[in-house]
Amino acid sequence: MSRLLQRGANAIGVVLFASLFLVFVVQVTARFGFNQPLAWTDEAAVVLYLWAILWGSALVCKDRENVAFDLLYQKAPPPVKRAMALAGCALIGGLAAWGLPGSLDYIHFMRRESTPVMGLPMDWVFAPFGLLLLALAVRYALRIYRLLGKNWRAHL
Repeated sequence: MSRLLQRGANAIGVVLFASLFLVFVVQVTARFGFNQPLAWTDEAAVVLYLWAILWGSALVCKDRENVAFDLLYQKAPPPVKRAMALAGCALIGGLAAWGLPGSLDYIHFMRRESTPVMGLPMDWVFAPFGLLLLALAVRYALRIYRLLGKNWRAHL
């Protein structure tokens, strides 16, 4: 089931990036090919970029795929790696969990605003940020749980 959900999240990420690319091509063609820039393409590109990046960060990219400065981590013995991983997970996951209620409140507040050209509700524009914070909090809580378990070395 989780494999199916991951494939669905990946497919949505592909659709977001493909849509962003298509809007970008329309924008360049209209501006430079026909000398008729389209205002909606600028706005759509920004919204699609925001969605694609936050969606990908929340549901597509795994921790090991992110760039990390791990020179000290790689040289440390497993118990120290475990402590470092626990501290990092507590920090990142804790900050995401701490910021989630205020961010969701602000996203909800933004529903009364809309984008200037396309009229998209701003809560829909910023919704993936709430998803990102929730995903980070859950992801790192699960990693802390695994690092505190018997088979912790497999999760370093």
